[in-house]
Amino acid sequence: MNDIILETRDLTKHYGGVHALEGADFALRKGEHVAIMGDNGAGKSTFVRQITGVEQRTRGDIIFNGQPVNFAGPLEAREAGIETVFQTLALADHLDVADNLFLGREKIRFKFGPFSILDYKGMRDATLAALQKTGVKIPNIHNTIERMSGGQRQCVAIARTATFHSKLTIMDEPTAALGVQETAQVENIIRTLKEQGEPLILISHNMRQVFDLVDRIVVFRRGRIVANLNKSETDGQDVVAYITGAKTQPEYAEAAGL
Repeated sequence: MNDIILETRDLTKHYGGVHALEGADFALRKGEHVAIMGDNGAGKSTFVRQITGVEQRTRGDIIFNGQPVNFAGPLEAREAGIETVFQTLALADHLDVADNLFLGREKIRFKFGPFSILDYKGMRDATLAALQKTGVKIPNIHNTIERMSGGQRQCVAIARTATFHSKLTIMDEPTAALGVQETAQVENIIRTLKEQGEPLILISHNMRQVFDLVDRIVVFRRGRIVANLNKSETDGQDVVAYITGAKTQPEYAEAAGL
């Protein structure tokens, strides 16, 4: 039985003469949590944008849940079961918390042909339950996103991701703008996803966070994967050596031109 939930083969993205991502071969197993690490510009976010359809790849294959996929955009990826927290959050500023959590998958109370009446009470009740489940604290869910702090916005995006059962969760620097208490909430959400057997890709610069939360670490450098490390067989100093280019695993050295 194949336990791989996501696989990329030769995944590549060029912007004109700039090779932002080159030949990324990656696999994620069901229930596994993997961190992607690397310096700014290493190709981490580019990799995620190709998987989720935010951008279209230059070449390569993406296999999700056993099937080749070519998502036209993030909505198609979400409908297929990939929930993503982007650095840009992808929230609608003029809508409140419940409307953002259910954006694109609104609860319908009545439907009359092409006309629908939304179940606003149902969505707000579900939002309160979701926030309680994830431990995210929002003082007033009726506030629009534009009236919230950066930390509160981040928490809304993460709560949305954790609310709906997904086949894969991707978080791109989810705690970069958060304080200590909010960071702890997010990390608890990630642990809950692990307990529920949901696979996760975590992009993070936070070494402590990575070693606390994931099973495996994949290092990107200059648009290429240069290391694939089991957490139990490495340490922070070793990971930094791969990030800076002081080390490259032999199986990746030729592709990286080393």
